[in-house]
Amino acid sequence: MNPFASLARPIAREEEMDAADLPPAHYAKVLADLSRINGLTLARRPTMGFLGRVRARGVEAGGIGAKPWRILDVGFGAGDMLLAIARWGDAHGVALDLVGVDLNPKSAPVAAARLGDRARLITGDYRDLAGQGWDIILSSLVTHHMDGGQRRDFLRFMEAEGTRGWLVNDLHRQRLPFAGYPLLASLALVDPIVRRDGQLSVGRSFRRAEWQATLADALSDTASQCRIFRSFPYRLCVERIR
Repeated sequence: MNPFASLARPIAREEEMDAADLPPAHYAKVLADLSRINGLTLARRPTMGFLGRVRARGVEAGGIGAKPWRILDVGFGAGDMLLAIARWGDAHGVALDLVGVDLNPKSAPVAAARLGDRARLITGDYRDLAGQGWDIILSSLVTHHMDGGQRRDFLRFMEAEGTRGWLVNDLHRQRLPFAGYPLLASLALVDPIVRRDGQLSVGRSFRRAEWQATLADALSDTASQCRIFRSFPYRLCVERIR
């Protein structure tokens, strides 16, 4: 992809890893390489920071309680975020009931091999999981795969279902990561799909003003209680903590 392509608006193009005909073994390789890139780019930092802030809010309110937090991770992929969350809970003495949902049936075997019995994995639509007592709803690198209506519906779902709060952890559409990602991917020796899709993911992601408009449209009454923040390097996240 041209590193000088226009970024005035999100790039409207599908990513190769979403193709239904990608063989399972190749898909597993793509997920493994994507997990390595996520580690290199500190992808888990915003989520761990968010959990720490939720925990601090609970302590301020008089304790976090003995009941496990029910956490839903939407678009769990390789399961690396769920594993990081499980380890965070162990380190901070927070009991967790972890559930992941992913539309792609090829994700579950990859994540299960990594997670064992630390999380329950569901193949399907997150909307089918409404009304199940979620404390926290999370997503990472998911919202840029959605169109405008899907993002609006997803924000409304999280706002309605996440009793402690929710987090969108995604990329920031900027020139430097868009132009520079292919070099990082080449140095990391990742699958060509990861190299191409990673750059496209940056191009498909959003800027602060776009998130502000989306929040105002989706959550008119509570948009002001959401926080949009940057996280090094080149993450733009949206959180809501109750």
